[in-house]
Amino acid sequence: MSGPEHLPAGYALNEYRIESVLGAGGLGVTYLATDVNLNLKVAIKEYLPIDCSMRAADQSVSARTGPADGESFAWGLKRFLDEARTLASFRHPNIVRVMRFFEGNNTAYMVMEFVEGESLSTWVASRRPLPQQDMLNIIVPLVGGLAVIHKTAHLHRDIKPANIYMRADGSPVLLDFGSAREIKGGDQEVTAMVSPGYAPLEQYHSHGKQGPWTDLYAVGGVMYWMVTGNKPVEAAARIRNDVMPPAVTLLPTGRYDGEVLDAIDWALRPNEDERPQSTGEFLERLGIVPMDAMARRAMAATGGTPASNTPPPQPQSRPQPTTQQQTTTPSAPPVFEPALLKRIEAAAAQHIGPIAPVIVRNATRKAATVAALCELVASEIEDEKARAGFLKQFESDTRKPPTQAITQPPAQVAPVTQRVESAAAIAPELLKLTENELAQQIGAIASVVIQRAAAKARNVSELYLLIADEIADPAQKKVYVRKAVLASKAR
Repeated sequence: MSGPEHLPAGYALNEYRIESVLGAGGLGVTYLATDVNLNLKVAIKEYLPIDCSMRAADQSVSARTGPADGESFAWGLKRFLDEARTLASFRHPNIVRVMRFFEGNNTAYMVMEFVEGESLSTWVASRRPLPQQDMLNIIVPLVGGLAVIHKTAHLHRDIKPANIYMRADGSPVLLDFGSAREIKGGDQEVTAMVSPGYAPLEQYHSHGKQGPWTDLYAVGGVMYWMVTGNKPVEAAARIRNDVMPPAVTLLPTGRYDGEVLDAIDWALRPNEDERPQSTGEFLERLGIVPMDAMARRAMAATGGTPASNTPPPQPQSRPQPTTQQQTTTPSAPPVFEPALLKRIEAAAAQHIGPIAPVIVRNATRKAATVAALCELVASEIEDEKARAGFLKQFESDTRKPPTQAITQPPAQVAPVTQRVESAAAIAPELLKLTENELAQQIGAIASVVIQRAAAKARNVSELYLLIADEIADPAQKKVYVRKAVLASKAR
């Protein structure tokens, strides 16, 4: 895929070495790269608009010589940096994470976590006809991520299968915020950028009334494509004579619930006022009832306090792989010295507060070296000088490799069924209670978070730590870190 306009393999871009081209579009190219200091794979997006820029022999980028090229290049560069800042402000497990961004070669670069997996298009193609629960296991977390975006008064504006990636564990991640914009209300002029089939009519003109319903139209379009196999008809062609068959008329009875198909058709209505106006409304129509809606229903029925012990409906968990698929011996994970981890936690706590133990714990599961561990923890420190100071404290430690865990021979590897059974030691009543509490903070996505945490946790303390890992808000994280500490002391 690499071409003469792309950075060559082996090119040194600050501390990163370019490996290959992952993808390219009209406004830029994304590379697979290696952080040579940390031996860590990353994805780097470069601003490289093909219509108005060119690359010189020294790999620098400049505007072409046309009268409007310079203005277009500068405008696009500002948008690219805005995208980086927008993404860096979001913290959600189903939104791609920006680690840093910088300017160089007379252009700009965005360094993102490299997510291994496959595109949604590829993932779905091998699983058609797609069961309803598999579809919901993708859509519900993505809508939870959109709720975080909408809460900050931003819109994604380019949700489509090509911008959704499936991780190896089956969880989705939303990519490419190049069209994202902050919505300030009033008669705001917004650049018209569309993906035919997934963009609603209001995105076709600069003064369209855009809001959460705009992104939800695109979500409905992705769902329509997932369940029918057909790309939705372009919005502009549906105005005078809507020729697109409703999802509810295309599928055999019984494969999907009527309320799910109705929700898809509702989200895809051409008139923005007739669509769901919020992620909560959409999830409720899907049958995934947000906690605040449940509370209103309970209060209306009883005339009093909502019933807090009634959990929202839980999506069914994906079938676990059989033990025969897990017979290979896992590679030995790195083991970091406890004393070093304590020092890293203490140093990180000075900048990010009491969530430091959770951040360090999560980083140990991803890092293969001490340097990578420190870099992952440092990425949570917003201030650049403080981040550099933190890394400097551990310069001597980063030269020491972690020890390797002793692995057992294949006959000693515990089967998957045994590992799953360990989570069953956590009382179902506690899981339901925890889900209720969490739903009041993060909404309907709580059921998915609890399922993932319960599948991995060996005890209640680990359950709370895994939940804390999934929460973006520092104050909410702190609540579950404290719960984990108390549960650990009680053991």
